[in-house]
Amino acid sequence: MNGIKRRDIKSGLQVKIVLKEDQQTGKLTEGYVKDILTKSPQHPHGIKVRLETGEIGRVKEILED
Repeated sequence: MNGIKRRDIKSGLQVKIVLKEDQQTGKLTEGYVKDILTKSPQHPHGIKVRLETGEIGRVKEILED
């Protein structure tokens, strides 16, 4: 599942995000959502979140439990 719809993302969910500095390479960072930063219901590049580690990026993949 991709992360373009805000309703699909919840706090505590395990996701893969692309950090701002990794957008050129597409390197993904895995972690757990702490806060959802995007206010709109969807975003074409992925919903922006803050991970529990403090890293901020756009959700590219939602990992299933």
